[in-house]
Amino acid sequence: ELMASLQSRLQALWEEQELVLLEVRECARWGEELEVMVQNLCKPNEFERYLMFIGDLEKVLSLLLCLSSRLARVQNAMSRMDGNTEAEEKQSLNERHKLLSRQREDAKDLKENLDRRERVVSGILAKYLTEEQLQDYQHFVQVKTSLLIEQKDLEEQIKFFEEQLENLELSIP
Repeated sequence: ELMASLQSRLQALWEEQELVLLEVRECARWGEELEVMVQNLCKPNEFERYLMFIGDLEKVLSLLLCLSSRLARVQNAMSRMDGNTEAEEKQSLNERHKLLSRQREDAKDLKENLDRRERVVSGILAKYLTEEQLQDYQHFVQVKTSLLIEQKDLEEQIKFFEEQLENLELSIP
């Protein structure tokens, strides 16, 4: 029953992931339309700033989300440590925790820098776009961000349930 329940949950997550991927593709088309509009309206150096910001948005968010999930897994492993855990394993987990914490702080700094760049790009676009077009651009950035987060969350959930199912299958003789 438990295995069937896990399989059912996994199936639902895979279906949800397919829907999110459709939304991601739709958002990418929307982004391409915005890109053409911005290229036609802005100076070349301003357009470059726009392109760099949009490209870095995905990279920085993906990095931050990846580091956060890796850090969470290490913290979970650390919470399961007890008196039987080998000193070498404890030390390894502590070192990984410190490293990932530093890397996540660096990624947060990158995200703050990205937020400042977004304000600069919005200021540039405000000179060229109508209020409605500017709101459309801002909505695009929000949707792109939320889809990246949702996509990563689904990947993590799927990975978790696949591991649970695998562990359950291994525990059954």
